[in-house]
Formats: sequence, structure tokens, C-alpha cells
Amino acid sequence: MYREYASPQTDLRPFRDVESQLRNQTQDFATSFNTGNYDQAAGLFANDGALMAPQHEGAYGQKQVERLLRQLGESGYGDLRMETLRVDHSGDMAMELGRFSLVMREGDGVMVQERGKYVRVWRRLGAWLLIADCWNWTSQAANDRAA
Repeated sequence: MYREYASPQTDLRPFRDVESQLRNQTQDFATSFNTGNYDQAAGLFANDGALMAPQHEGAYGQKQVERLLRQLGESGYGDLRMETLRVDHSGDMAMELGRFSLVMREGDGVMVQERGKYVRVWRRLGAWLLIADCWNWTSQAANDRAA
């Protein structure tokens, strides 16, 4: 007639597993980008996934995402580091919030440290895949205060 009450310990376990998986995949993304394996980084996106980078048109689908990542890498972006701050999960959907830093190599060889924040939306389609990834810079004044 009544279901047994499930302890909070039991209920939280799947959330930790999802969070660990997404944290690991985010680190795989950064490693793939930093090593120039743009196809592997784009492979973490669903077939209809979207990457929305500041000052660029949105990239929709794995091929366009790969092209945008390659363009970013070849234009001087590198040493990407990502830190997941929060993961919320329900069923086959998850949302990740985080912050990142990277180095921008300018044309004259000067290397500029940049920081920002991101939002990622994941869907479990067999494996967890990105369906939306959007990031933006933190203002230079905030970067100066953080340094």
C-alpha cells in the first residue's frame, strides 16, 4: 500500500555520480582543446548541440562546433582551465555552472590571461552530451581585482 521512505543518503547517490561524470567530461573537453584535438572536444556535443562563444556566431552541430573550436585555438586561445562550481540534475538533463581561465596569445606574442564564467546544459543520450554551452568573459576590472 505505501512505499518505504528512502533515506536521503540513497537519493543523493545518483546526483553525485552525475556530477562526477560531468566534471570529468568538462576536464576532458579542456584537455582536448588544449592539445588541439578539436574533434574530440566537439564529440562531447550532441549532434544538434550548440556552442555560443562571445563575439562569434553560434555553432550548431558537431562539425560547426569543431570548426569554431579550431578557429579559437588557431587564433591564439590556449591553456584552458575549467572549474565546475555547480551541477543540478533531473532525469536526463543537467545544468553545469563554472568558471574558466585561459591564455590569449596576441599577434605580437604577448600572452594575456583571461577569465570568465560558463553555463553548460547536458542531456543523457546514452552518454551525457552537451546540448548547449555558453561562456563569457569577466570584465577586465574584475580580472584585475582577482589578480
